[in-house]
Amino acid sequence: MQAVIVAVALLFLSPFYFLLVNSLKTLGDIMVNAADWPSRFNWSNYARAWEMTRFPEAFTNSLIVTVVSNLLIALLSAMAAYRLVRADTRFNRIVFMMMVSAMVIPFQSIMIPLLKVINGLGINNSMAGLILAYMGLGIPLSVFLFHGFVKSIPMEIEEAATVDGASSFGVFTRIILPMLRPMMVTVIILNCLWIWNDYLLPSLILQSPELRTIPLATFAFFGQYSKQWDLALPALVLGILPIIIFFLCLQRYIVEGVAAGSVKG
Repeated sequence: MQAVIVAVALLFLSPFYFLLVNSLKTLGDIMVNAADWPSRFNWSNYARAWEMTRFPEAFTNSLIVTVVSNLLIALLSAMAAYRLVRADTRFNRIVFMMMVSAMVIPFQSIMIPLLKVINGLGINNSMAGLILAYMGLGIPLSVFLFHGFVKSIPMEIEEAATVDGASSFGVFTRIILPMLRPMMVTVIILNCLWIWNDYLLPSLILQSPELRTIPLATFAFFGQYSKQWDLALPALVLGILPIIIFFLCLQRYIVEGVAAGSVKG
């Protein structure tokens, strides 16, 4: 059994091997044998990729979009889920079912209407338009996760705070929000992995070179007739390294938060 697990782990880790090994080769060496170990470590690939992608600028754009989108999605989803659970009306149940239904709608089916809305609001080719689009696409799943977690919180805690004179907003910010921390971290991690690595949505909304995120900047190495693998692979390593470090530091919260959110009150 352990041998099977090790074999499966190596299979899933093999793309990282090819990525790291070939990022240190010349284009000719990559074309000859992509699986071979580099005869000479060509570290200049990283320097050239850093300059050609304008990596500090692309990194800043990706960081702004990811951080702002995540904070808004997490906060608004937590507030919405709390209201939907505690005010258990027919209207709120319908709203929740609509959000759950939105999770199964393919992005391709709403892509054109979404772009029309963004253009109609006059925020196309802007960070604000991209962040708004991510909020609309990310809130349904986040509300679903928070919804299950809030249902596991005893009402007696909130009733005691209300008796002590706390307002509804005070109960949420001082009691509920701290208790939602495991699920909050889970939602942020999952959305970070999605938003940081997403290529399609930024390519549809952002046109200006100075607004490019890391996936858009990396795609510049892939032309119609040529593919600069010796520069694209180092750019990919630079792009995924921050999110991998972030994930490894906080991955334990994913299992903890999802397991807690699955509890039904």
